[in-house]
Amino acid sequence: MQTQALHLLRTVFGYDSFRGQQAAIIDTVCAGGDALVLMPTGAGKSLCFQIPALARSGVGVVVSPLIALMQDQVLTLQEAGVRAAMLNSALSAEKAAATERQLLAGELDLIYVAPERLLTGRFLDLLDRLNDVRNGGPGIALFAIDEAHCVSQWGHDFRPEYLQLSMLHERWPQVPRIALTATADGRTQQEIIHRLGLENAQVFLSSFDRPNIRYRVTPKQNGREQLLRYLREQHPGDAGIVYCLSRNKVEDTAAWLGEQGIPALPYHAGLSSQQREQNQNRFLNEDGIVMVATIAFGMGIDKPDVRFVAHLDLPKSLEAYYQETGRAGRDGLPASAWMAYGLQDAVTLRQMLSQGDASETQKRVELAKLNAMLGYAEVTTCRRQVLLNYFGESGHPPCGNCDNCLEPPETFDGTIVAQKALSCVFRTGQRFGVGYLIDVLLGKDDDRIQQFGHHALSVFGIGKELDDKDWKSAYRQLVAAGYLRVDHDSHGALKLTEESRPLLKGEIKIQLRKELRGRKKKTSRETAFSNDADETLWNALRDKRRELAKEHSVPPYVIFHDATLKAMLEQRPSSMGELAQISGVGARKLEAYGSEFLEVLLEHG
Repeated sequence: MQTQALHLLRTVFGYDSFRGQQAAIIDTVCAGGDALVLMPTGAGKSLCFQIPALARSGVGVVVSPLIALMQDQVLTLQEAGVRAAMLNSALSAEKAAATERQLLAGELDLIYVAPERLLTGRFLDLLDRLNDVRNGGPGIALFAIDEAHCVSQWGHDFRPEYLQLSMLHERWPQVPRIALTATADGRTQQEIIHRLGLENAQVFLSSFDRPNIRYRVTPKQNGREQLLRYLREQHPGDAGIVYCLSRNKVEDTAAWLGEQGIPALPYHAGLSSQQREQNQNRFLNEDGIVMVATIAFGMGIDKPDVRFVAHLDLPKSLEAYYQETGRAGRDGLPASAWMAYGLQDAVTLRQMLSQGDASETQKRVELAKLNAMLGYAEVTTCRRQVLLNYFGESGHPPCGNCDNCLEPPETFDGTIVAQKALSCVFRTGQRFGVGYLIDVLLGKDDDRIQQFGHHALSVFGIGKELDDKDWKSAYRQLVAAGYLRVDHDSHGALKLTEESRPLLKGEIKIQLRKELRGRKKKTSRETAFSNDADETLWNALRDKRRELAKEHSVPPYVIFHDATLKAMLEQRPSSMGELAQISGVGARKLEAYGSEFLEVLLEHG
């Protein structure tokens, strides 16, 4: 099966070799096993179910949460010569009926469907007929559950329909399942396994690291002006996404950027569906568009050449931040994640949280997630280490590609402060949240502290050199650095980790952030070209891609990714045979577009 999978990878998708754990995942599913795949955005999750669907007999059924996501993947597959289609509410009754006939006739390799439609009696009956091989059904090759973190009731993209997808295994136990996500901390991973009945599945946990993304956080002074300076200095002419918390801020920011000469469009749930679709299509099909959006935008976007993601407001959690920043640089080329952060952001989010309709348990979980996000903003060490530690990856070396690594912030020796904070957690039994711990450190002799007898502890009142805000910052930094963890199942109590032991004993020291001050940024943009001839060829290749995309009514990246054009630029193929060796040039695309790109290459040779 591995030989067949490699053949499909080369001829259909145009790649010479599998990356990371792709080969092992594909082998598992091709052999009929279940798999849970946790892999960062841009690492090639889709191939992990697309290739087994082509290699196994029958049709691959892909459960996908958004129409835009389906459309994008189906269009890309069709351009590669794969028989793919989708069934969703965007199709007319006639088109849906024609797709169903294709499906039953064995004329499709992959069918994409939303969870809401999959769970209808009509579609389940269709799947029964599809899997009735004895009576001519083509069979079901596999079930792929994409964006599997949507099953998590604590997550930022919860979809209640996902909770019912365990019935796939109950109804068709012989059909392998593969669940995939790029966003899942330890708690969410266990939820996926439990709720989808994947206890016997093989878990493939890839590194969540996206080394091509440069992370930066800057103190918010005048957010819009700071954003404009960032765009002009670091990303002139680049496509990107700017996230804002409110619809009004989205509208105002997009209009203001437009006045400054930046081609920006708004996107939020308050716009008409027609306007949202029109703006999204421009973002996908035109170069250099900046989309200003709420979190309503992004999950269905597979645009590989987004060069930056900017946040003008603090996200609600590190999961949300990781997923949103992961929309930059999906092609593996350099990209950046920039955020302007102010304390007012935290106040606003806390107010929204306290006024929400969620249960008290869920509010505690969401507050802990917000505090982790604040800790990330304030941390003085490598930001990538904090992100990866949050997702269970410890021991990652400093990345050298975030602001704290490139321009270390002003800090102070926080060892004694940290020891007091950690000692308070230990002395009070690792049973309390931040607010109570700070009250003990500040010596607040209230009824609750008296009740537990904590007024008699050695840590009572030893923290009066700092105020409430400073202690909160210290605790957030200690959580972010991995010395403490938040136990959601114990009402947000802080627990010591193994890493805290040497710090408590004084065997190591810790630097804490003194304050969030503006730091001098490198303003010169790194040029991607070593000479004018390279830049001329690059622009010519992009022009050709844009021309063909318009001719075929598809986004430019569906023709070829930037990474493929970059490989053409670097390798300068001079024949169709050499062009066929370029990563991303499959047989179908070589036949369709090869001669035209070769003509451009030879003209600029």
